[in-house]
Amino acid sequence: MAVRSIVHIDEEKCDGCGLCVPSCAEGAIRIVDGKARLVEDGLCDGLGACLGECPRGAITVEERDARPFDEASVEAHLSRIREGTQQFGSGAPQHPAPAPERTSPHPGGCPGSRMMVLGGPSPAANTEDAAPKEGPSALRQWPVQLHLVSPRAPYFAGADLLLAADCTAFAMGDFHSRWLAGKALAVACPKLDHGQEAYLQKLVALMDEARVNTVTVLVMEVPCCGGLVALVRQAQRLAGRKVPAKQVTVGLGGAILQEEWL
Repeated sequence: MAVRSIVHIDEEKCDGCGLCVPSCAEGAIRIVDGKARLVEDGLCDGLGACLGECPRGAITVEERDARPFDEASVEAHLSRIREGTQQFGSGAPQHPAPAPERTSPHPGGCPGSRMMVLGGPSPAANTEDAAPKEGPSALRQWPVQLHLVSPRAPYFAGADLLLAADCTAFAMGDFHSRWLAGKALAVACPKLDHGQEAYLQKLVALMDEARVNTVTVLVMEVPCCGGLVALVRQAQRLAGRKVPAKQVTVGLGGAILQEEWL
């Protein structure tokens, strides 16, 4: 090994948003256990393309002993990701930073975990004569969790896919009527779900094998939801066909804050 420039990720600052992942063309950064990790020294070219994507300033470039950058290893690594055979083991980086001890929530934690009261009781609360209102479900399939769905399921073939962060349906009163109707569904949490390498492989398969028509990524405004958008961006790069994808960002109160094509 020799001293060279290489990426360093500060785990105390990282909130696992995942925005750095798609900016690394070598696939050297993954989200593991809710933190961005450098998969292997030899996959990092040390140029720091990921620095500007981190909203918390958790990524820097440092000089240290590290394996040389290996383009052949990068190609093999990306090929294994495409084929779904890449194994990351425990997901621990070669030079892990000590994990901070956190025994209770504090203001410096992830904004997505901050406790907030968004409003008063719902309009029907404490109203004895308020009859329950039931609308038709727009769900056309089961299962819906991204780990469980199969890209070979007939309802994904040529469908418009709604990839929704877990919390979105609870924040939006019109989730079924406005967003789910007419679409195939997959749900995931980019912060808490494990095995996100499998998520990437499945999204690529949905694009290439199921040949989904479009992807709508429905996420909350909290930073950690950015990881789901990052997975879709990376899947778009790895897939053999171009699939239009739109990001829709939902505010904590249920309003649509932003819509943009990726």
